[in-house]
Amino acid sequence: MMQSMFGLSGQVALVTGAGRGIGAAIAKALAAAGADVVLWGRSESGLCETADACSQLGREVTTVVGDLSDPQGAAATARELAAERRIDILVNNAGTISRAAALDVGYDDWRRVLATNLDSAFMLSQAVGAGMVERRAGSVINTASLLSFQGGINVPSYTASKHALVGLTKALATEWADQGVTVNAVAPGYISTDNTTALREDPEREHAIRSRIPAGRWGTPDDVVGAVVFLAGPSARYVTGHTLVVDGGWLAR
Repeated sequence: MMQSMFGLSGQVALVTGAGRGIGAAIAKALAAAGADVVLWGRSESGLCETADACSQLGREVTTVVGDLSDPQGAAATARELAAERRIDILVNNAGTISRAAALDVGYDDWRRVLATNLDSAFMLSQAVGAGMVERRAGSVINTASLLSFQGGINVPSYTASKHALVGLTKALATEWADQGVTVNAVAPGYISTDNTTALREDPEREHAIRSRIPAGRWGTPDDVVGAVVFLAGPSARYVTGHTLVVDGGWLAR
């Protein structure tokens, strides 16, 4: 019964940012749940460990090297993938961050963050979602953030992109719900990844953040994956347009 509720056997999942951190953990968890995986990252070498782990689970693994700061190029690659094989689950996880005061952010840097975090999620959802809508089945899951709800400090482009990603999640959900496609987001809290290295290496900021988390610790990528597997599977077929927060209680405080 539990396997039928949460299993993903026979499904194919495309995960961006799969070479490290949260994306790698998500890909491995989806593979463990039974899905074959398409791993998208910036470099082949960065995807090797994730690919090996998924292969050892007996899954079919495909790797794609692509730069998501070029959303139109990424969309073209995604359309080719979707034409070659059915993609049942799309996880728009890849993201980047730039830390600078708003008065110091240049336009090119602003656009790079928005292109990677927001534009690519829309373009890939459009490219892969077309087949899902046609088949009347599929799941899109976006990686949002606590900064989808808060302002943060010295991260205006990242905050803007993550606020917009939640809005995009709701917009696509309402368009595609009656065609059998769910669109949701997962919003991780403060997770130990490359994106938070600067915060964790600053003793004052690290203590301020950790002391505000009711769980009393930073999260790990593995803390996030259960939410994604749930949203990707049959148990969540009536859940759409929702952002599931995984934050150790941060927003509840």
